[in-house]
Amino acid sequence: MSDETVLPDRDKFASAADYAYAALRREIVEGRFPPGRRMREIELAQRLGISRTPTRQALSRLELEGLLDARPRAGLVVSVLDLDAVEELYEMRAAVEGTAAAMAARHARPRDLALLQKLLDEETLLGSDPLTLYRHNRELHEAIHVAAHNRYLEKSLHALHDAIALLGPTTLAAGGRAAIARKEHAAIVKAITKRDDVSADRLMRAHIIDALDVRRAILERERRRNAGPDDT
Repeated sequence: MSDETVLPDRDKFASAADYAYAALRREIVEGRFPPGRRMREIELAQRLGISRTPTRQALSRLELEGLLDARPRAGLVVSVLDLDAVEELYEMRAAVEGTAAAMAARHARPRDLALLQKLLDEETLLGSDPLTLYRHNRELHEAIHVAAHNRYLEKSLHALHDAIALLGPTTLAAGGRAAIARKEHAAIVKAITKRDDVSADRLMRAHIIDALDVRRAILERERRRNAGPDDT
């Protein structure tokens, strides 16, 4: 993803700790702080232009949410998911996202459907910047979650998407994936608009499993690239 850093507006937050949490969380979720990156309190406080105490509070909150891990001698680092965790995460995401699509087909209101169509139209105009693709993809998926009109489901999906961000670069950056995803999105939204909950569920689950296949290929390339001569 892009290395461009634009910090949130400090004045929009009630406290420095809330500001630090929002800023650092976005850096992690959008891939600018990659898995394994050390989260040094002093460095981050300087980056944010605040004192160490609210920075420490924000880091503790991110650790509780699972976005950071404490490691011996290294301190807090951005969490790293192993292959088993990746498989489990996508399996759960397919189930919950499929349910969200089905519920959206049953409960979406006219304004929800209008927003989904608007996002589909915008998707055809996107370029190839991975961060732009990631942000729009998340916006479209979140619009489906909102259209399901189930607050508990929405909270679960929010946590799953944050965990997906720990995997590094978006699968949409892989060759040809963005175009395939656009077609899959269009089919899902069509099923939702037609109130076909069974098809919406099936198509969304297939969409997530296709993304898992791409993720597996990305992780395998990374493994080969990082393997030493004795490992090949």
